[in-house]
Amino acid sequence: MIKYLLNKMLISMQKKYDYDVTYMQDILSADLNAFFKYLKFQSMAGYRGGLPAAPLYAARLRAILWDDCGPCTQLLVNMALEAGVPANQVSAIVNKDLAALPDELAQIVEFTDLVLAHNPSADDIRPHIRAMWGEQGLIAIAFSISSCRVYPALKYTLGYGKACSRVVVNEQTLTPSDNNRSVTG
Repeated sequence: MIKYLLNKMLISMQKKYDYDVTYMQDILSADLNAFFKYLKFQSMAGYRGGLPAAPLYAARLRAILWDDCGPCTQLLVNMALEAGVPANQVSAIVNKDLAALPDELAQIVEFTDLVLAHNPSADDIRPHIRAMWGEQGLIAIAFSISSCRVYPALKYTLGYGKACSRVVVNEQTLTPSDNNRSVTG
């Protein structure tokens, strides 16, 4: 019965976001305890630390783009739009168009990329992040960056990794490539 209810939850997510949940369904089917561990991870991944949606999704989108440019990226784009992040900001985050972003978001985009590259220049931006969003905000950004890397690794490990695909932000199609993204139409 519990598997049935959890699967209904997954199907609901699939319909809501047009996102393939097969890998989660297969985990659920194969090992209920493993699926509960996965759900516990969702708690960390969803931590907001009092941050507004835009800075949170700036970190999440840059982190997911680091390891994935397929369905997980589109899922986060859709979630960011649903959370009220303006489409032009989502596009600028995906494209790393820092000039098109408010300073506080541009700093998070740059900080996230530097953290993922293990570049010590992230140390120069961290105090600004902490001053803007506090210790809780920095922790939420850290959780966002680290947790978004889990999904592509999990999916590729289980054999569900997908090749890069175009990302649609409202009417605009973007083609992510490596770590710098370009607009195609």
